[in-house]
Amino acid sequence: MPLLAPFRSQTKAVTDRILAEFNSFIRTRRCRLWWLRQSHFSLQSAVGCRRQKAQAPRLACAHRNRACGKPAPRCPLPQGKRVNAPSSLCCDGQDERTQPYAAPGRLSLGTGRDLTERPAHPPVVASITAKSKAAKLRRLERFNQRVHAAATTFALNADRWYRSFTKTVFVPGMPPRAAALKPPVEAAGATPSDLRSLACDALLQESFYQTKKRPFLYRDQDHTPGPFLTQLVSTLAAFLSGCNPLLAASSLDLKPEVNYYWHHGEEVVAHGHRKGRVDPVRFQIDDNPHLQIRVPKQLPEVVPLESDLGDVPVIDHKPSKLPLFKKQYENKVFIGSKVADPCCYGHTQFHLLPDKLKRERFIRDLFAWTAAQAMYQGFWSEADVTRPFVSQAVVTDGKYFAFFCYQLNTLALTAETIENSPRKNICWGTESKPLYDVVEDGNVKGFNDDVLVQLVGFLLNRPKEL
Repeated sequence: MPLLAPFRSQTKAVTDRILAEFNSFIRTRRCRLWWLRQSHFSLQSAVGCRRQKAQAPRLACAHRNRACGKPAPRCPLPQGKRVNAPSSLCCDGQDERTQPYAAPGRLSLGTGRDLTERPAHPPVVASITAKSKAAKLRRLERFNQRVHAAATTFALNADRWYRSFTKTVFVPGMPPRAAALKPPVEAAGATPSDLRSLACDALLQESFYQTKKRPFLYRDQDHTPGPFLTQLVSTLAAFLSGCNPLLAASSLDLKPEVNYYWHHGEEVVAHGHRKGRVDPVRFQIDDNPHLQIRVPKQLPEVVPLESDLGDVPVIDHKPSKLPLFKKQYENKVFIGSKVADPCCYGHTQFHLLPDKLKRERFIRDLFAWTAAQAMYQGFWSEADVTRPFVSQAVVTDGKYFAFFCYQLNTLALTAETIENSPRKNICWGTESKPLYDVVEDGNVKGFNDDVLVQLVGFLLNRPKEL
């Protein structure tokens, strides 16, 4: 112990002298600039020993570079002193003291993470419950995402929710019998060129010959597609009445009202004086197609009544999760005419695609129209149908056409009757196809005869006895 006392006192004196000289040295302006310059140099060159296929080295002092054989920058510390920096390995797995001088690189501090890259922090968003404008916009975006994520029905992508509520199986394409049926227009002296001429005349009348003003907001469908569809259907129905006697006795409704009311499933009353009671889940459909054709005789069945062409999706959630909002409706069943009307069966409906987000209700609308026809004949959930009811639908925006066929096999949808009824309703549907490409200089270019033939085949559908 006595031998170490002089050594300690000498070391302390040297340290004090070094600190005093260092403090006086950095006080000058020239030394301060030199210190900033040398610190930046040592951070970019002396620390960055990094290779493309190796781990990042740790931070080291400039004295390490001098040991590697390269001249190090001047340092205010005495030549005999070393910095207590942790030893690190360079990119080749060796001690960086034996490595050549490192080229400028990115700072890593030996953690393997590039410190010069911007960290991926979660975005800063407004609170959902705040009253600011940003919070209101976030709530609106969240609501739009929920609505967009909800299942929708258009052509082939039938809605699983409505299929579950109506016990409907969706089958892509048309039935084999309907697909193989060729319209016998030649028997009445008509040719495909005559039908094409009628369709092109109706299209040019509404989109070329007439001078129309700019449509109002969200009223584009009433500007050209609506009048074109009305003229096309009425012209073709009148022209094909000689081929199909059922069309001669039919009734054409313009923007009729169609309603249907039914029960499906059960729910427990959560609030009010009836809390705890079990009630059926009530559904009401109010529809307004653009056109519909009603006939005095029923269309023939597509498949037998007990046919099973697939599975019905099972939805255990409440309808409010769709979201289907609860609303006080006038519960009624209506096909577009009163019970005493002789044209009490449906033939074909024509729907225009709305300008807003309401494209998901075609299976629902066909079910409502066909089920209302069955109830007009005396059938309901406790007295199920004894024969299938068939209806057709054409969905269009004036250019693209999609075709649907619905066969109602059961009305037993309540919680008491659905378990004892193995029947399933069936809906067939096709993809949307364009009727034409463009209208230029009084000419219709790219006319699609297949779409017109499919439309004519729908209009010529009739019972076997006719």
